[in-house]
Amino acid sequence: MNLSGLPIDASWSLFLDRDGVINRRIVDGYVLHKGEFEILPGVLEAIHVFSNLFPRIFIVTNQQGIGKGLMSADDLKNIHQYLLSEIKKMQGRVDKIYYAPNLKSENSPMRKPGIGMALQAKREFPKIDFEKSIMVGDAVSDMEFGKNAGMTTVFIGEKKNSFADFCFPSLSKFADEIKSHNSYKLLTTNN
Repeated sequence: MNLSGLPIDASWSLFLDRDGVINRRIVDGYVLHKGEFEILPGVLEAIHVFSNLFPRIFIVTNQQGIGKGLMSADDLKNIHQYLLSEIKKMQGRVDKIYYAPNLKSENSPMRKPGIGMALQAKREFPKIDFEKSIMVGDAVSDMEFGKNAGMTTVFIGEKKNSFADFCFPSLSKFADEIKSHNSYKLLTTNN
């Protein structure tokens, strides 16, 4: 998979899904506390690479476990504080984590594939240009979220996704591809 057609430069933003991209997804369940949160191999190194390329990095995640009463917003905050501390230890950065606690049945615009979290990020970080943004996820709803907002989409998974612009088996493989571009060295020296 080649990203050479994308003119990625220091004006771009990166949006990352969480479950299945950053941490191991619990099939038919939810990560309810820090003890269940398992960061996938190579993710922290990948975020370090992205931190040298993208001036704005966000995590956007549906968390209906809160809406179902299985966990609290504080439980989620503890998980995210742990994640951010692990990212920081590897000299990486995530600027903000947005989450939608709504139930799927509510059809909330905040929940992916709705673009409420993208619009909230744009309000808080006005330099975001969705046409210069990448959405990385492992579900169709992530790809729809990206497309609905006008972003380039990257699907993470072993199976190809025809709806995505690019597909990679893991976040670390996507980071490797970006790092292999000559522009990566130029961008890191200009930051």
